[in-house]
Amino acid sequence: MARKTDTRSSYYGEPRKFDPNFRGPVHNRSCTDVICCVIFIVFIIGYIALGTVAWIHGDPRKVVYPTDSRGQFCGQQNTPNANKAKLFYFNMLKCANPAVLINLQCPTTQLCVSKCPDSFSTLLDAWNTKKWEYYKQFCKPGFEISSKSVMEVIRDEDCPSMIVPSRPFLQRCFPDFLTRNGTLTVANQTIFKDGDNNKRSVNDLKDAAKGANFAPRELWTEITGGIASLLNANEVGIKIFEDYANSWDWILIGLVITMVVSLVFILLLRYTAGVLLWLIIISVITVVGFGIWHCYWEYSNLTRKPGANVTISDIGFQTDFSIYLQLSQTWLVFMISLSVIEAIILIILIFLRGRLRIAIALMKEGSKAISYVMSTLFYPIITFLLLAICIAYWAVTAVFLASSGNAVYKVTPADDKCMYANLTCSPKTFSETNITKVCPGAQCMFAFYGGETVYHRYILVLHLCNLFMFLWLVNFTIALGQCTLAGAFASYYWALKKPNDIPACPLYSSFSRAIRYHTGSLAFGSLILAVVQMIRIVLEYVHTKLKGSQNACARFLLCCLKCCFWCLENFIRFMNRNAYIMIAIYGKSFCTSSKDAFFLLMRNIIRVAVLDKVTDFLLFLGKLLISGSVGVLAFFFFTRKIPVIQEEVPSLNYYWVPLVTVIFGSYMIAHGFFNVYAMCVDTLFLCFLWDLEAHDGSHLRPFYMSKSLKKILNKKNVEPPKKVETPKKEVEKRQKVGEGEKFKDIRQSL
Repeated sequence: MARKTDTRSSYYGEPRKFDPNFRGPVHNRSCTDVICCVIFIVFIIGYIALGTVAWIHGDPRKVVYPTDSRGQFCGQQNTPNANKAKLFYFNMLKCANPAVLINLQCPTTQLCVSKCPDSFSTLLDAWNTKKWEYYKQFCKPGFEISSKSVMEVIRDEDCPSMIVPSRPFLQRCFPDFLTRNGTLTVANQTIFKDGDNNKRSVNDLKDAAKGANFAPRELWTEITGGIASLLNANEVGIKIFEDYANSWDWILIGLVITMVVSLVFILLLRYTAGVLLWLIIISVITVVGFGIWHCYWEYSNLTRKPGANVTISDIGFQTDFSIYLQLSQTWLVFMISLSVIEAIILIILIFLRGRLRIAIALMKEGSKAISYVMSTLFYPIITFLLLAICIAYWAVTAVFLASSGNAVYKVTPADDKCMYANLTCSPKTFSETNITKVCPGAQCMFAFYGGETVYHRYILVLHLCNLFMFLWLVNFTIALGQCTLAGAFASYYWALKKPNDIPACPLYSSFSRAIRYHTGSLAFGSLILAVVQMIRIVLEYVHTKLKGSQNACARFLLCCLKCCFWCLENFIRFMNRNAYIMIAIYGKSFCTSSKDAFFLLMRNIIRVAVLDKVTDFLLFLGKLLISGSVGVLAFFFFTRKIPVIQEEVPSLNYYWVPLVTVIFGSYMIAHGFFNVYAMCVDTLFLCFLWDLEAHDGSHLRPFYMSKSLKKILNKKNVEPPKKVETPKKEVEKRQKVGEGEKFKDIRQSL
């Protein structure tokens, strides 16, 4: 047995040796991974330079001023659209197409106008009538009624199929519909004037195209369908906005309740973790046992029925799965499967009951640690602010990179069958090409800004650099938070007498050590993770490009690569997390800390597996319990089922709007609190393993673990021998006796 232990120790490294000078997170430490720290600082300076270059080459007007389909600014001086500061969309519903995110353009004609339409009219109403003079200002410049039919005009998007009363928002015209008390209004009015200066009701919008019998059925369907879709989409959006405006204060109250409940739940885990876990285990065993009994009962009943003894292979594959439930063999298979699962669960409980007790004790200890270092629960706010800065800088840089260069135009077809879709084109010569004949209704529309200069040729490379630095900074921010929390909780564990020996301001001290000494190590770990994430993003992009490919081998290989890199990313996350804990405690480099953490975990692999799964399961259950409880409370509140505060409930169009918001927000808040708790348990676990290897419980090498852990492991600290204090008179007497004996020896020698 000793030989096997020695072999395993040498394979996964030697156990930790006792260090008489170790008293918690090392204070006298030096900078680690200095080279990576320098590289990280250089890259940050380069990232700032990249943002500066993007700002210089990017045109702020392209962000501030809207751009029409011809790439011209709306409202910019010394341009044809100097007096046309508003952007009008022919069909705004097309902007919700997923192609907007892929092709970076809204697939509908966009026109600069002096003011948004304040009346309703359709092309059918305005065609060859007095309304045309008002209507044509929303058509393409220079368009006049010609030999084209109405269908051709709408197909080529020379004019919009309809105009609706709109209100400018961010210099863009949005339909101005609103529902109040069940009545549809336009600009808070129920009566408005149309293009012919006639007073019309808002409800006439739905019937405005009636009487146009000359219109083809397809055009009639398009116009009426567009009106209905626009009204429905706008009404739903306005109602949702109203619900948020009426219930935002109650949503905040629900989120505050979630924060309080999450905090109380974590603090109470020291008393409820064991009860909760064993209750779940007993429930699982009971449910599986009931399933075995039910399967046996069904099997015994079906064996007496004629025709139920037919085997599954005799009937073959059936789309109606209820047929299989009428066979006794099906229930026999179910019973055997459940019996095997029950046996596995019982065996695991018998042989791993000690590990389960350790996991429960560590979770209780984690709750106790948080109660002594309460400031750790609010550190996620700092992480959130740092992440917000990273996201904002990345987004602004991406926008200015996208607005660099000259206008680039691409073919926008009327349908998805055009082979020339998304190809680069020139608006001046587009009408002379063969594209309009092959793809009727196709247009050459503005897409984005680019060019053929050296800078613009590498614009894609700059976008990739922006994305890579964003991933690196985000991972570094998360790593900084994990290292900071680990140092604070390690200070708690290595305090021999808790809480008296816990140092003052452990969170601030840990944060200072991480920034001052270990920026390079944190940057090294986050760099590895960022590289893997970047590869995964490239693979996802290639996968989207190969969706329509007929090469099954390439698609299979790509799926395998995606799966492998997903596993690699999760493994690196796990190892980085434990490496940051070791860095926070011992102050070593990233590679050394990763190796020490890996060997330490491999020497205790069973404990690691049990603790990881038990912790994840309990925390997931806690998140569901908190978000579900707050969600049920919000449901009863917003549906007016609580009589005491029934009058305080705001009037809502859709009660699910604040309800879904509260549930989602509650889950995210609980997730933030429980991430701190999970980091605490992982830190205490590594400290516990180190404590178990380096100490033996003697008065020179005492255990630092809690009393519950020592009791589970049958360990105890030996009290140091007490010094016997002799009374003062007895001491003086002994001194006199000693002197007399001394003189006696001298006389004898003489």
